[in-house]
Amino acid sequence: MRLSDYAEAIVAAARREASSTLHSVGLFTSLHDLGALPGEIGPLPEDFYASRPDRGSEIRAGRFQLAGDLLSIDPAQDDIWLKPAPTRAFARRLHGFGWLRDVIASPDTQPDPADDPMPTAEAGDPSERTSGADEARALVDDWIRAFGRWNSFAWSHGVLSARIINWLRAGDTLFESEEGDRKARNARLRSLLRQARYLQRTIPLAHDGAVRLRCAIALSFAGLSVPRQGALQKAGLAALEKEVKRQILPDGGHVSRSPRAGTETLIDLIALRDVAEKAGVEFPKEIIRAIDRLAPMGRFFRMSDGGLASFHGGGECDHGALKMALARDETGAKPFGFAPHSGYHRAEAGGATIILDVGKAPPGVLSTGAHASALAFELCTTGGRLVVNCGWHDDQPSSWREAVRATAAHSTLTLEETSSGRLFAPGWQRDLLGPRLASAPGPVTARRNEEDMGVWLEGIHEGYREEFGLSHRRRVFLAADGGDLRGEDALFRPVSDGPPDDVDVRYRFAIRFHLHPDVRASLSRDNMSALLVQPDGDGWRFRTDGGPIRLERSVYLAAGAPPQRATQIVVQGEAEPFGAGDRPPNRVRWAFQRLGQVGGTQGETG
Repeated sequence: MRLSDYAEAIVAAARREASSTLHSVGLFTSLHDLGALPGEIGPLPEDFYASRPDRGSEIRAGRFQLAGDLLSIDPAQDDIWLKPAPTRAFARRLHGFGWLRDVIASPDTQPDPADDPMPTAEAGDPSERTSGADEARALVDDWIRAFGRWNSFAWSHGVLSARIINWLRAGDTLFESEEGDRKARNARLRSLLRQARYLQRTIPLAHDGAVRLRCAIALSFAGLSVPRQGALQKAGLAALEKEVKRQILPDGGHVSRSPRAGTETLIDLIALRDVAEKAGVEFPKEIIRAIDRLAPMGRFFRMSDGGLASFHGGGECDHGALKMALARDETGAKPFGFAPHSGYHRAEAGGATIILDVGKAPPGVLSTGAHASALAFELCTTGGRLVVNCGWHDDQPSSWREAVRATAAHSTLTLEETSSGRLFAPGWQRDLLGPRLASAPGPVTARRNEEDMGVWLEGIHEGYREEFGLSHRRRVFLAADGGDLRGEDALFRPVSDGPPDDVDVRYRFAIRFHLHPDVRASLSRDNMSALLVQPDGDGWRFRTDGGPIRLERSVYLAAGAPPQRATQIVVQGEAEPFGAGDRPPNRVRWAFQRLGQVGGTQGETG
């Protein structure tokens, strides 16, 4: 870690603290209320994400289940905004209002006659029903009363930008004037503008990366959707132009290397482009070019089941939202094979798709969500996902977050049960710098070769070289019919490093293949192969020359809460320090081969 990283973190922390102090005493609060309210709201963004009416009904009943925790209240007596949150992750999700669409979509409820001994309306009277929209407005109004002026946590940039976007996505539910509701509607609009103007003033203080990019998007939405907000519009689009130029790589990936970060940016930008068109505002060319790069990359990471591959803090994403966004892509570009700036290979054949991570972790503050996943891969077939990484989803319990960033949570090789990239241990460094990687998997080199018989992918990473003197090379071959995936993992000592200090030491390694929860696995009698059965009955055989294999527990988090139990195949061995890498024990070969339909039984195989 460079001294400049510490200096930048100290300066940024000091600026944020100074801003919080000034706002806490109300010095700048009045500046956020300047200007008259518009009589009508302008074009609002389309919400591409699917609602969950069942979760909305649970929230209306007082059961808030967010970020893996549950907080229950009595809706008739308690105010959710005055209750202490079980975790900071829960509080971020709560104040971000991503659940608002679920409440709006929840079915109408009828008051229980037992609660009113003197009912004034007949049973089933529509006037007595409570709609999801009514509940959504009430929850927003309660938040405004509790936190509408300012709060250091509720107005932090990641939470604030999410809330602005989600309020605008709620559209007419919050901002359409109705008889008797104009005062409340004006209070919501005034609060929205107050938050947007705060964001306009403080966006340089936002954490770099996806948070600052989302802030620019939120500011742009507010400037375009609320009439007579030329200053917000200009500031938002200017900040967005700057950030997409910095953060969207030439191949269309996001600088964090997270497929989800890039895809969510694509979804937001397409919705923003539509709003600008309806508002009659010329959309900046730099942002249009970013969309043109992001869309093919969304197809690159999209697996055959419609979701994303799970790398670097991202999960499968909302399948429907991704499909809608790609349907609005005007380029129509097809997935390519190699993303050199993002550091991924993709190969597709016979309905099978493999994505291989061949890039190094992002630097500095951009690594706060990065995983130690060098040379990990995911495999999806016509029967669904077969080999996966444990992945992540923001609905998961925060207690899992650090564990799934380790190398062992990915389908790749680990050496001496250590990660190829490591986090800062709890302490002052982590408090100052955040959960970024203290050491990254070093340089990663990659190449591919496409032939009539199939595609060869290869990558080498140096994450273990400094500590153990060994480099890890992975070669993968996907046959042209998609029914044969063969691989080789090798540990070798580069010739330039000279002989090891101790030729008698042996290093333990484990090669892990995490299976999707829907895949059933059983070992052969000799423990040298395994039968894998997908939900549609499609069978695959895993085999290896690396010795007996084991089936161990795993967990899958990429599809959303709760964590799903899964299985992993583990091949273990001991590597020699001089590491030729082209012969056992420093080389292990393995294969996944399609068997076709194998029926619904599970048990020992021959």
